[in-house]
Formats: sequence, C-alpha cells, structure tokens
Amino acid sequence: MSSRTLAIVAYLLSLPGALAVLAVRRQDAFAAFHARQSLVIAVWAAVAPVLWAVAAWALAWVPTVGALLGVLLFALLLAAYAALALAWVLGMVYAAQGRARCLPLPGAAAR
Repeated sequence: MSSRTLAIVAYLLSLPGALAVLAVRRQDAFAAFHARQSLVIAVWAAVAPVLWAVAAWALAWVPTVGALLGVLLFALLLAAYAALALAWVLGMVYAAQGRARCLPLPGAAAR
C-alpha cells in the first residue's frame, strides 16, 4: 500500500487504524505522522467526555449554579467534538493530498 493510502486508513479506522499503521509501517514517516495525529484525535475524543463527567459531577455539589455550570461545560464538550471532527476531516484531506501538515489541535501533540 502507498503512504497516502495508509495515512487515510489511519484516519478512517480511527484508533485501530492508527495503531495498525504504526505497528506495520512505523518507518514510513508520512504514514506514521498521520497515524500519530489520528491517534491523538481518537484519544482526545475518548478522554473529553470523561473529563466533562468528572467536572460536572464535582460542580453538581455547588448549590444553585452547579447544574448550570455542568450544562455549560456540556456545550464546551460539544464544541470540542466539533473541533475534533473538523481536525479529523482536515487530516484526511491532507493525507489524500500527500501533505504532512500539522492539524490545529492535535498537531503539536503528534510530533
């Protein structure tokens, strides 16, 4: 498979795809770069609701405004998912174009 195809597979199959590309073609710099970015997106997508749940639970103990703050944090969670979806699509576009460009959110963590 070509590097572009593997990079796209890393995004399409999310966590398993990224791990498979890293396991099979770690020496391919282009595919590994996109696999790492896809891996960061997948991890953030899994961790974000856990962080929200912990914060909302802690805020629920605050009288009067705690529940409202939990709802506001949920809006931030939705915004984070929208940003991750945009990063996921941009990553696939960059992979299809053959560009190894860092994505706005997960790019720095994937280097």
